[in-house]
Amino acid sequence: MELARAIAHFTANLQTATLPPDVLEKARTCLLNSYGIALGCHTTPYAPVARRAALAMDGEQQGGATMLGDGRKTSVAGAALANAALFHGRAQEDTCGAAHFGAIMVPLLTAMLERHALPVERLVPALVAGYEAGGLFESAYSPRTTPAGLRASALYGPLAAAAAAARLMGLDEERTAAALSNAASFTGGILQSFDDGTDEWRYQVGMAGVTGYNAAQLAAAGSVSAPHAFEGRTGFVKAYARVECEADALAARLGREWSTHRVTFKPYPVCAFNQTPVTAALQLREKLAGAPLRHVRVRMNPYETGYAGMDSAGPFNSLSGTLMSIPFCIANTLQKGIPDIASMTTYDDAAVNALIGRIELVPDESVPRLCCVIEAQLEDGRSLVQDQHMTVADYAYDRATVSALVRRVGAESGVPAAVYDKLERFVENAGPIGDLLDCFAALPPAR
Repeated sequence: MELARAIAHFTANLQTATLPPDVLEKARTCLLNSYGIALGCHTTPYAPVARRAALAMDGEQQGGATMLGDGRKTSVAGAALANAALFHGRAQEDTCGAAHFGAIMVPLLTAMLERHALPVERLVPALVAGYEAGGLFESAYSPRTTPAGLRASALYGPLAAAAAAARLMGLDEERTAAALSNAASFTGGILQSFDDGTDEWRYQVGMAGVTGYNAAQLAAAGSVSAPHAFEGRTGFVKAYARVECEADALAARLGREWSTHRVTFKPYPVCAFNQTPVTAALQLREKLAGAPLRHVRVRMNPYETGYAGMDSAGPFNSLSGTLMSIPFCIANTLQKGIPDIASMTTYDDAAVNALIGRIELVPDESVPRLCCVIEAQLEDGRSLVQDQHMTVADYAYDRATVSALVRRVGAESGVPAAVYDKLERFVENAGPIGDLLDCFAALPPAR
């Protein structure tokens, strides 16, 4: 069986009633995190840019999909673009390996539910379908494609979005396979904006969602799509990963190695690869107790230190630059404690910038991914070491922990606690979609 058809056979038949209970619970936790973080992003500047672009392209549409936090309606594609920029505003969305599938799929699925009046009980199976389809390829090939300069969210996100959209639409296996093949033909996205500290990556997630939506709609309309889009000699895997596709081995993972379980959450508004450095810096900060530093040596896995923007030492003039920079995130945390948007957007702090100049970043193959070793030399001659070993399990929070996280983020930007109460009822009861829209309508005006 062709790989697209094998994935379609799996995803098109996902049902809430037959999902393993732990997968079902994780999917609901992902929904809570996605919406909850998005609520706390309402003061960030990226969604307004995407809203203006969406309205310029598609205009306001009565009976369309709502641009969350704004209230105006536009096309599904326009709302998906605008709302993904909102969800991605703090860079604190979920992560599946190196890909941010939640910030791609949840805005798209929400817009589709509203505009097309689709059954809200399909939301969770659709979300799982996307995590499984996108996560299958991210897990297998991102170690090859990311170092080549391809962003995992932009490359694998359209596959996730196409699978999710097809499941929400109720497409059969044949049409779902066509949607996946279409997405494989339309996908792509580079990492250069991280090196340059610019904002294209904020909008890549929305574009990935729109691509997946278009792929599914074309399939529903009857597109004739390559059955060997993934494993063919000029297919997705050979073109992007530059290796032969082991189609049978990949298909065998479906339903056995759930990518949904690999989804992790971010406690801080920094890049996923900077979560552990910040955690380590917070621990080291307690040990330092204000003692001045002479030099800081940071050892991390080369996959992480080599990611675009991670080794930047400034000067900085954008949040897109600071949240990626390992030196900035560590210096900022050592100086100020738990990072928030205010500290991450202060670019002229003399103490932080001076400390950045004393931080040495060392790629070290012996340090596993998601881990970090900070070796601090103090002015008084002492040495302190913070060896922070973390795994996916450390960031795979349960729903109660995510609830506390999103409420903390919301409090930072003035979101009333009652909004989160309503959101949690929506997630638990799977709808109605109007209740979810009401949560965003209740946001305070941006300050």
